Amino acid sequence: MRNYNYSNKNKENNLIGKIVKIIKENPKKVKDFVIAIVVLIIISIGVQMIVEEAKKQKYVVYDGENLNEAKYPGYKELMDKLMEEHPNWTFTLFYTKLDWNDVIENEGHSDTRIYPLNLIPDSSDYPEDWRCEIDKDKRFDNGTWLCASDKAIEYKMDPRNILNDENIFQFKELNYVEGAQTLDGLKEITDGTFLEGDSISNALIEAGKNANLDPYFIASRLIQEQGRQGTTLSKGYEYNGAIVYNPFNINAIGNSKDEILERAASYAYEEGWDSLEKAIIGGIEFMKKGYINEGQNTLYLQKFDIVKQDGLYENQYMQNLLAPTSEASNMKDIYEASNTVDCSLNFIIPLYENMLEEVSEK
Repeated sequence: MRNYNYSNKNKENNLIGKIVKIIKENPKKVKDFVIAIVVLIIISIGVQMIVEEAKKQKYVVYDGENLNEAKYPGYKELMDKLMEEHPNWTFTLFYTKLDWNDVIENEGHSDTRIYPLNLIPDSSDYPEDWRCEIDKDKRFDNGTWLCASDKAIEYKMDPRNILNDENIFQFKELNYVEGAQTLDGLKEITDGTFLEGDSISNALIEAGKNANLDPYFIASRLIQEQGRQGTTLSKGYEYNGAIVYNPFNINAIGNSKDEILERAASYAYEEGWDSLEKAIIGGIEFMKKGYINEGQNTLYLQKFDIVKQDGLYENQYMQNLLAPTSEASNMKDIYEASNTVDCSLNFIIPLYENMLEEVSEK
């Protein structure tokens, strides 16, 4: 029987011998060939690295000149006006590297989601075309909310509709700034609310310092979630034989009041939040770990998950499309009431690719 292994080995040896002979007879050509291959590999790797780097989101401090107005129309004039009116403010350009139309498509209606990412109140205060065309009359949450249309989302997400004194605090970086957030400011916003009292105001200041979170933001978020007088989840809700609290409405989602309460109460029960103080401290830690540490460190970014971490669009704190607007208004009022609105505050401004020159309209 013929030995195929022996035959194959001979062929390999002959091939190697021929290659060695070619190298010996043509050393310069072989050297040039190897160099050319190495150069091509390096160029290929370099191009790939450049492409990957171009896709990465980045943050750049705005200096009044370093913004391509042709690529990102309508931003510069608005930011320059705010900088002139508030010289201590700084702005950070957030290059999302996301296409504007893709963002709106992903934030809009999807048949694959149980709950829409963006809801608006069922109210005549908003245009008829703010209702999602597909889910136009379908009720969500507690039955008083409707799926938001792409037009509504575009209007609320377009940064150029936010770069003004009235709405700019949607972009404020939610960090603690020494001297900018005061006890008097907290008392101003919490007066007449379920957060009223020196003990809670002091606790909010301390919690903000410890977590490096703006305590005005914490108070605004609590009032946004619970209303001024509070709800069952801030006054105490009986669940599994215990009274639990969840003032941040964490995991409070569903399509009925009972489902919403049960889901929020179950979360609070598992966390051991059997007092309002524990629930506030736990809620702050939840926001820090789940949002701030993920780069979602503005009201806008907590509503719209456009920060590339593990994914996009899903890690959004609330469904209410209007929440950043009202929370920003509350925050601005506190800063003005405490005479700290012109402190050294930073604002993070998202930039999208392929935006139209025309600002999104209501």
